[in-house]
Amino acid sequence: MIIQPQPLTKEAFAPFGDVIETQDSSHFAINNGNTDRYHRLASVELAQVDDRAIINIFRAQPLKMPLRIQMVERHPQGSQAFIPLKQNAFLVLVAPPGQPPEPEALQAFIARGDQGVNYRTGVWHHPILCCVEDDDFLVVDRDGTGNNCDEYYFDEKTEIYLDPQSVLA
Repeated sequence: MIIQPQPLTKEAFAPFGDVIETQDSSHFAINNGNTDRYHRLASVELAQVDDRAIINIFRAQPLKMPLRIQMVERHPQGSQAFIPLKQNAFLVLVAPPGQPPEPEALQAFIARGDQGVNYRTGVWHHPILCCVEDDDFLVVDRDGTGNNCDEYYFDEKTEIYLDPQSVLA
């Protein structure tokens, strides 16, 4: 099975979370009119009363494409947002929350460098898929007690490939 990413849009990504972008997002003026505030583009989800939202920077390296998809992960106790800091496009591979996904449930998106994503609690996704060396992402997620990362490995006989070459060319 070969998955080719589609452009990331708010509508297409809605079952999995939020697209963080200013394009077509409502805003209002603040700071005496010299700043536009794009308010509540995504919500941080936290499962436990004592959880905290934290901000991290992840520095990622690209993986060889086409990429054989062997695993996906989910965060059962909180959302996780990725916002590119260097304005580079990146790939997103997701599946609906719930039971571990069947290969046919996987969907891929190409995010522009001015878009981020916020995975809702429990959404299956591939770990970060950058397209250039040393790419930095601002990551907003949960800190708290208890496991917040489940990994699912596809059967070795299952061959799933992410092939973005036609989109990134």
